[in-house]
Amino acid sequence: MNMKLFHEGSLSDKTFLVTGGAGFIGGHLTEYLLKNGAAKVRVLDNMVNGFETNLAILKQYPAFEFIKGDIRNIDDCNNACKGINYISHQAALGSVPRSIKEPVYFNEVNVGGFVNMLKAAVDNGVQQFVYASSSSVYGDEPTLPKVESKIGNCLSPYAATKKTNELYAQIFADVYGLKIMGFRYFNIFGPRQDPDGAYAAVIPLFVKGIMKETPVYINGDGEQTRDFTFVDNAVQINVKGMLTQNTEALNKVYNVAVGENFTVNYLYNICKENVQSNWQATHREERAGDIRNSLADISLAKKLLGYAPTKKFEDGLVETVQFFKKLYSNY
Repeated sequence: MNMKLFHEGSLSDKTFLVTGGAGFIGGHLTEYLLKNGAAKVRVLDNMVNGFETNLAILKQYPAFEFIKGDIRNIDDCNNACKGINYISHQAALGSVPRSIKEPVYFNEVNVGGFVNMLKAAVDNGVQQFVYASSSSVYGDEPTLPKVESKIGNCLSPYAATKKTNELYAQIFADVYGLKIMGFRYFNIFGPRQDPDGAYAAVIPLFVKGIMKETPVYINGDGEQTRDFTFVDNAVQINVKGMLTQNTEALNKVYNVAVGENFTVNYLYNICKENVQSNWQATHREERAGDIRNSLADISLAKKLLGYAPTKKFEDGLVETVQFFKKLYSNY
């Protein structure tokens, strides 16, 4: 991971907690903080969506600490928050279709776990708290590009949990004085994203299917659009959000994207080109709860946090495909 710096000054006097830090976005964020000399970076993860391979990368740094624990357990949250200055809360269950099958489980983790973390942060005097929201909160609001102030009705239990997170964040800012902000991620992708399991992310699934010549499915006509956002950009906003001293930036939610959208068919064709294959995808019915078109207005994050995407879709995709090509050629 050859990243440019997303912060100024030294991290050597700062301690961080990343929940879900053994997962995809959390793992990249934790690695950035460790690489750049943070005094301590603690990860709280129950390893349901976390990977031992990610932990192995992080364990080489002396400033890394790992707590195996669950955000649904308030004691685990309190232990994890002790002596911490900044929290990035990435621990959550993703996946719209899975949330439709398991709404109670999603609520327990994404809502109950979130409130536990907020309370633990307040009780332990954490300076600043950032968390993962989702573009799914826009729901049926048709306007493109998506602007933070205009959201519609949620289309899935997953979206409802993220919208609820934003409501609780507002309460904890107003009632408890917690310095907090949320990030509505738009289709984050990159190396080390989960290629396996029933709810794997689309890019690793595509690359794996093309390389192995196993069936690859595109939901609907494939002309739905997404603002695909390389993981470095998500790391950047988390770092800037935790460390910002701009009080105007606090207690808000921000779109995290590039501000460009592409169809799923286009994405598939680029994956094919990069793998140098002509393997065809199979179209199937549209997925329940899916948003048709997605494109973010990122001007708020640019203005208040100095966010500037460092890697566009195509560049990030080439890097991601190379990672998975290497991974699958070793299988």
